[in-house]
Amino acid sequence: MPSLNTISIDKLFRLIGTPQCPNLIDVQTEDDFAANPRLVPGAVRRPWMQAADWAGEFAGGSAVVICQKGQKLSQGVAAWLRHAGVPAEVLEGGALGWSQAGLPMVPHEKLPARDAESRTVWVTRARPKVDRIACPWLIRRFVDPHAVFLFVTPSEVPAVAERFNAVPFDIEGEGVFWSHRGDLCTFDVMIDEFGLHTPPLDRLALIVRGADTARPDLAPEAPGLLAASLGLSRMFTEDLPQLEAGMLLYDAFYRWCRDATSETHNWPVKRGG
Repeated sequence: MPSLNTISIDKLFRLIGTPQCPNLIDVQTEDDFAANPRLVPGAVRRPWMQAADWAGEFAGGSAVVICQKGQKLSQGVAAWLRHAGVPAEVLEGGALGWSQAGLPMVPHEKLPARDAESRTVWVTRARPKVDRIACPWLIRRFVDPHAVFLFVTPSEVPAVAERFNAVPFDIEGEGVFWSHRGDLCTFDVMIDEFGLHTPPLDRLALIVRGADTARPDLAPEAPGLLAASLGLSRMFTEDLPQLEAGMLLYDAFYRWCRDATSETHNWPVKRGG
């Protein structure tokens, strides 16, 4: 039976990737984290000793606290969060249990440096269609829920990246890490580099790749995603509102990939006597 104020690994895994996912806070000691420097998808690192100082930044949402084994550190930090008015639970088994369950974890070394407000900052070309909406969705749902995305004139992406300490993605150019590789689109690359391979995300990646690289043969859903993406680009003149609408679109595609691929539309057919 689960302990008080805890959440099981299975339950949290079902929440990750959805808008209902709580804030995930990794409070492992430096030594424990160094032994396996990977994060539960979407988690941020915070020092357990300063919990009373930073707890308030999570006000307005709920939280799950993750230490190495789900014991004293996460219990204490969760108590501080609740003291600050933040509903908080502890991940049963901690990061070690998550890893032993064989679930995806994000290599810390692949994460960009964060800004003064602890956000990753990314930059790409304006007027996004497929990959440049899919990648922000993936980042916000599985890597950094508070990530910032800058959409600028294509020719200015490298300069903006340099001046504003932003990470360029889905552009061509020497030294650009997050971009197409061979037949793979940037969404594929991010899933691979961030260690996020799961059957639902791999299925979604095939759909995104088909829509983004003019390969409708890869997945029967690819033309539908392309049509919806192009429609969104015509509905919005500003990129950020389009991104917010696109988040809902990819939430729906992800939930279909995860939960509904076997469901069919059973409209009743009137049969002749």
